[in-house]
Amino acid sequence: MSNNNSVVAIYPSHTAAEAAIKGLQKSGFDLKKLSIVGRDYHTDEHVVGYYNVGDRMKVWGKTGAFWGGVWGLFFGSAFFWIPGLGPLLVAGPLVSWIVGALEGAAVVGGLSAIGAGLYSLGIPKDSILQYETALKAGKFVLLAHGSVDDAARAKDILTRTEPVKLEHHQ
Repeated sequence: MSNNNSVVAIYPSHTAAEAAIKGLQKSGFDLKKLSIVGRDYHTDEHVVGYYNVGDRMKVWGKTGAFWGGVWGLFFGSAFFWIPGLGPLLVAGPLVSWIVGALEGAAVVGGLSAIGAGLYSLGIPKDSILQYETALKAGKFVLLAHGSVDDAARAKDILTRTEPVKLEHHQ
């Protein structure tokens, strides 16, 4: 069974993204198959810094409770400054896919490092451009990845969380 199945949901706020993550967690979805990307978009937060201890990211600022609490659920986290997108926080397996795409020089023309990581999963360029546009607008992109059954289950759960956009990529 192929593991190249992804469900991508876009949420308008960190509160909505957090509710979706908690919905997946309560349903028993394996959070190791989940990634989230969001902009560090509030310069008025006076963020002092970011650090990663083991698998737990710590952040200071107004939304520190969100970033610290939600990021602690994921394995792997990173802070990227992407030209055209700005400062982004990424957690979950997408971090290694981005790094792998960058190390393998798999950056596809016109795509950011985030886009290259998504493209390596088989997500089409037109969808990636929509996700990058959502990130520029301060939205959050949630990615569930795994088998056909994993993706179908995630899609069912995420549909109930009323995302701005929800797509299943096989």
